[in-house]
Amino acid sequence: MKLIATTLATLCFSALAGAEEGKPRPDPKPSPDVLEVTPQLYQYTTDLLFGEVWKRPDLVPRDRSLITLAALLASGQTPQMTGHIKLALDNSVKPSEITALITHLAFYSGWPNAMSAVGVAKQVFTERGLDPDQITPPPSEPLKLDEDSEAKRRAAVQGSVGATAPELARYTNDVLFGDLWRRTDLTPRDRSLITVAALIAQNQSAQLTFHLNRAMDNGLTREQAAEVVTHLAFYVGWPKAMSAVPVLKDVFASRSAG
Repeated sequence: MKLIATTLATLCFSALAGAEEGKPRPDPKPSPDVLEVTPQLYQYTTDLLFGEVWKRPDLVPRDRSLITLAALLASGQTPQMTGHIKLALDNSVKPSEITALITHLAFYSGWPNAMSAVGVAKQVFTERGLDPDQITPPPSEPLKLDEDSEAKRRAAVQGSVGATAPELARYTNDVLFGDLWRRTDLTPRDRSLITVAALIAQNQSAQLTFHLNRAMDNGLTREQAAEVVTHLAFYVGWPKAMSAVPVLKDVFASRSAG
């Protein structure tokens, strides 16, 4: 019974594998079981989700794959990740960027969710015959920080958290932002994208204001931010997407006024 449920829940991306090099790939399609059991869901998936939403111009397919993977990992939807990791690779997300996404989101969505995603990624990488050098890039110098902005951020963390949970404040300043966010296996914009997506998936509106502002500082436009929420409505549900809209509205207004 569990196997049947997993089969029904997992999208089938076999059409992508059959596409010839250099030619447009067919849209992904759900498993035939979905058509048999819930034909209306099958139609929405093929005609609306992949036939329209994934083709909207405000986010490129690579961005859509990043936020989809982030939302699936944050939601613990491991069975869905197999097809979407394959799709992400087809959409020019590098294997090393997928492993960096998993590592980054361990801090935002929890170690168990990240650990569960590791096995899925390994299976896909093995099937694709990827070289280990493609999966783990060589070490590089960490990104440089703007000293004034970083000092303000550290002070804000220390002021809001330090007195109550001093070790949490230390890990936040020294590890999360002092190390993880400075790694170069993802661009700052990509890290912001997947963080915002994970927060929306987990309905963490209180944390969204800071990270949406950071995302826009890292190059995300208003139109792209709105499209992130629209896209994620299909993957995390309308209530979570609608809950994020007031945060976007406030952030847009404050940046316009500022």
